[in-house]
Amino acid sequence: MNHEFHFDLNIVPFSRRGSFLAISIVPEAQDRRQGLYLRTVRGGDDKFGEAFLVEMLDESGQAVPFQSEASPERVQLTSEFGMTAELCISGSRTFRVRTSGCGIRLTFKTAAYDYAFQEAPGCWEVNSFTHECRFMLTALVGELKMEVPWDKIKSSYVIAEFLPDRKSGQSEFAVEEFKTVMERRTSWEPFDDVLAEVKEEFNQWHHNSLSMPERWEGSRALASYITWSCLVPAEGCLTRPAMYMSKNWMTNIWSWDHCFNAMALVRHDPKLAWDQFMIFFDRQDESGLLPDFINDKYALWNCNKPPIHGWTLAWMMERTDFIQEAQLREVYGPLSKWTKWWFRYRDSDGDGIPQYNHGNDSGWDNSTAFNNGIPVESPDLTAFLILQMEVLAEIAKRLGHPEEAIEWQQLAEDTLEKMISHFWHDDRFTACRSGTHEISEGDSLLLFVPIILGERLPEAIRAKLLQGLREEGRFLTANGWATENVNSPFYHADGYWRGPIWAPSTMILVEGVAAAGDRELAETVSDRFCAMLNRSGMAENFDAITGEGLRDRAFTWTSSVFLILGHEYTT
Repeated sequence: MNHEFHFDLNIVPFSRRGSFLAISIVPEAQDRRQGLYLRTVRGGDDKFGEAFLVEMLDESGQAVPFQSEASPERVQLTSEFGMTAELCISGSRTFRVRTSGCGIRLTFKTAAYDYAFQEAPGCWEVNSFTHECRFMLTALVGELKMEVPWDKIKSSYVIAEFLPDRKSGQSEFAVEEFKTVMERRTSWEPFDDVLAEVKEEFNQWHHNSLSMPERWEGSRALASYITWSCLVPAEGCLTRPAMYMSKNWMTNIWSWDHCFNAMALVRHDPKLAWDQFMIFFDRQDESGLLPDFINDKYALWNCNKPPIHGWTLAWMMERTDFIQEAQLREVYGPLSKWTKWWFRYRDSDGDGIPQYNHGNDSGWDNSTAFNNGIPVESPDLTAFLILQMEVLAEIAKRLGHPEEAIEWQQLAEDTLEKMISHFWHDDRFTACRSGTHEISEGDSLLLFVPIILGERLPEAIRAKLLQGLREEGRFLTANGWATENVNSPFYHADGYWRGPIWAPSTMILVEGVAAAGDRELAETVSDRFCAMLNRSGMAENFDAITGEGLRDRAFTWTSSVFLILGHEYTT
């Protein structure tokens, strides 16, 4: 990179590729002070995972205010008195801190059974039942002073103060995360070498990320950093390296989010892209079901996500030579089982049209398509399955299974015919309750997702869908497509899938309108979407009218879609 890249720790966590560790400014809560925290994002509990509050100390041991500045390789703290501290992540499991003219206080709030004890001079172990790990605190330069009162079965609290060497005025220390035992180190990599290593690693990642027009370069760096820093190692339930959705509190991977991250990686790191794509199939149930989400600790099976995997696979195959016979053999069986699962276990009224049992299964959790109750038959689901069966037909042909190829293709064509007769009424697609076929209220963008079928749809249907997507002030705003008609009585600016703009819906529909022959509309929406992100960052979703970033504002699928659309559809 030609310039230093910095980001706000109130919004974007500091971390690095291959680590569960992070540093953030965490907001105040009932049992938590606002401040800078060393964190761990293990376990996916939808919490910040804060472990140690960080405070800067003057020579009298009093906490002093400081400012923070974060770059990919370090967090720098400065006070108005000239004191400085630098924090980085060394390897995958170690925080390193170096100070000049100040001390650092780490405060660990204990819960049931948490405790700390001295392992050796200048070295203490903190055992955290809450985080299901241990931390080793080691003074490298200067003095470690501990305050650890004992309360029968746990430490009441743990306060560690790392004080500077009296001669040099500097201190240096490490906080290492581990689960069982840790062999004490006899040597430590120089702090500056760690910074140089991490900086080079990120710069190489950023250099290889998808190219975009120069006007997006600052946001391209942010998107590159978020995707790079959200990678965690294959560990526990994670069978492959995984790109979490965020290292704020959405610390999982979900079974459609991962597809967009794979798509953004496929050109410059196809092996890592393949790992993102296949990781859910590694955890597939015997029935064919994929879990809703996975983290290092567990997988959740209470709901699932839509079958966009065939659409994703076809898109990736067009953009890399990496996916050859070995990969096709690896994916063919699992993708077949996933497809058959929908027809076998999600068609309660037996009409050949699979259903969503809940809005969460669609990914559009509270879309108005689910206003009238569940289960719901929705045309986006059949559209995804049609594309998935077509790619299965193509794979079967390439693997030498011509009979299966014919069967998949025939089922795709039959499902397309059923979809149109079932859902297309009065010049629009509808969603309905399974069994009663009562049409859902509202005007959801979800019902335009079948545009991804492109020229497979009759010309009159394509034209009507494109007309609705082009109409300014319905879904189309100055920032892109709202997920509910902005004039709908159900529209809500921060209504999750009842108004805000989302990256996945934008990506799917941009590809859809391009497939339907309207490249101009695809480019227009991509340009508006990227301009919004350039102003508002990589948020989970956005106010459709103002473009303001909403909810978690450091999301990987948003970053990935920004990179893809900026690369493919903007100039």
